[in-house]
Amino acid sequence: MSSQTFRPRGPRPLADIAAAPIAGALRQAGFAATEVVTRWDEIVGEDLARRSAPVKIAWPRRPQGRDAGEQEPGTLHIRVETPFALDIQHLSATIVERVNAFFGWRCVANVRLSQAPLAPRKPKPARPAPPDEARLAKAIETVEDEALRRSLDRLGRAIGRAPAGTR
Repeated sequence: MSSQTFRPRGPRPLADIAAAPIAGALRQAGFAATEVVTRWDEIVGEDLARRSAPVKIAWPRRPQGRDAGEQEPGTLHIRVETPFALDIQHLSATIVERVNAFFGWRCVANVRLSQAPLAPRKPKPARPAPPDEARLAKAIETVEDEALRRSLDRLGRAIGRAPAGTR
């Protein structure tokens, strides 16, 4: 019997379970960090992200005898929808700048485009309407404790601002 004691684990979020296999697959495609894929819309902006997707980063081979800390910047391969290829080609310097700024070092030197259809993206949920002020006021008007009434008012407003799927 091993010296380690058995510790039962509770439920774990699916993201924690899937993180390692996803990171391994992305690493094989040249992505040292999964953020290039998972946060693409933050890096390049929603407009460009709707029309493009990162495919891989191709790193140049290191010459023999080179220090491990001196990594040459790679080439970011991007899949782009055909009608927008020319626009994105003209914005390639901006994309390189945004990727490098996001990571804080010069990890990408240039961009290579491949034209192909993109998988349809799920639309972001619409922002909920602001809370109904009159209905909220009526619901908390009978609460005598002032601090509790203010807390309930803040809670009602926060619930009204929450995305529809989380309420």
